[in-house]
Amino acid sequence: MAVAMAVDALIGWPDWLFARIGHPVTWLGRLIHLVDTAWNRASDPPAFRRIAGVAAAILVITLATALGWAVQSLLPSEWVRVVLVGMLAWPLVALRSLHDHVAAVAHPLVSGDIGAARAAVAQIVGRDPATLDDAGIARATIESLAENASDGIVAPVFWGALFGLPGILGYKAINTLDSMIGHRTERHEAFGWAAARIDDLANLVPARLTGLLFVLLAPRFSQAWSCMLRDARHHRSPNAGWPEAAMAGALGVRLSGPRIYHGSVANEPWLNEGARDPAAADVLTGLKLYRYAMMLLAAAFVVLALA
Repeated sequence: MAVAMAVDALIGWPDWLFARIGHPVTWLGRLIHLVDTAWNRASDPPAFRRIAGVAAAILVITLATALGWAVQSLLPSEWVRVVLVGMLAWPLVALRSLHDHVAAVAHPLVSGDIGAARAAVAQIVGRDPATLDDAGIARATIESLAENASDGIVAPVFWGALFGLPGILGYKAINTLDSMIGHRTERHEAFGWAAARIDDLANLVPARLTGLLFVLLAPRFSQAWSCMLRDARHHRSPNAGWPEAAMAGALGVRLSGPRIYHGSVANEPWLNEGARDPAAADVLTGLKLYRYAMMLLAAAFVVLALA
């Protein structure tokens, strides 16, 4: 997993490669779309659609895990195996992509180009960017950075460190299922129920580990620690609150709170309520903390491998 993180940090997933072959997550997405189209029928009663959703989740996760096991079983042993597994796991770690997407918001925001910042933040959050002022853009970006550090990097390498390719591929199947069908919409309320619950379980430990990484490297250790323990449980998600609350305390800003989705106001509770609103400089500080946290995680993997 340290190899995978290092390769992704250096080169990411190049655009030319994506244009030629796509990406493993897009391949999983096509499979999930096919299953969703075939098995999630509006004419079926909710109970039947929930059962179909359970079957769909089991099918996709099993296929991904089995593929990882089959490929890993063919690899040689010892350090050659470590390097090969790392190279094969590389596309499943979104370390550089997350950094670049957040930096694409931070730089125009720092320079005062709010139009470009809004366009960039629309690529990483679901809320309406037209309603966001400078503080709203910074807040949405920092929240996305904290949450996706867990979902996009820490969680996949956590499961990869435990089980190798089957672990990281299985997790990416779970996470992609949740992102595609794990929503409380009319179409996916029943069918996506299992996908959402499985994703919650898969992220239980990684989310708290991500929060701990942020706390350990926070310029405000005690504030980050107390904020995470106090406010994480107030988040609408059982997992996202941990890295977000830790980041809020580390930066000394308030996150979450009311926001607008598709014209409707969602009255979310504040994380680190009473602190100031974030500014453009806080996004850059959050990125710095993210880089240090990912380096610490990679270093921990190396130490464990050599111990």
